Amino acid sequence: MTTEQETRPSAATKPVRWAADAVATLREGARLHLDYSAQSLWRVDRLIDELRREETPYAAVENVLRGLGAYAGEVIVRQTGAEWWATGGDHWVRTPDGRLWDPVDEARRCFAGDGSLRLLCRDATLGTTGR
Repeated sequence: MTTEQETRPSAATKPVRWAADAVATLREGARLHLDYSAQSLWRVDRLIDELRREETPYAAVENVLRGLGAYAGEVIVRQTGAEWWATGGDHWVRTPDGRLWDPVDEARRCFAGDGSLRLLCRDATLGTTGR
């Protein structure tokens, strides 16, 4: 028997680990429970907004943002059957309809005040669920 991790493309290895690390860190440090649901992305967007409002230096949250972006990507993967793709150190999610999404960059855009992981997930899952 193989695990889900063993059967997934190698491009998923890093973002799956980044997402799991973010979930564990936030559960322990911030007492924030993330369950890989689309609804949990409301909490993630609020957390990123709070970090921005507190004027947290980007360098201090760069890895957290990467993990939260990967978490949002995993939400999309799990809801749509999408796959992680990687090239040149960048990671994207490719939904079954062929569209590419960059949730890690979207997390950075959220921190800059111009993005939403919740809305990215909504857009990525429109038309790909319930088929």
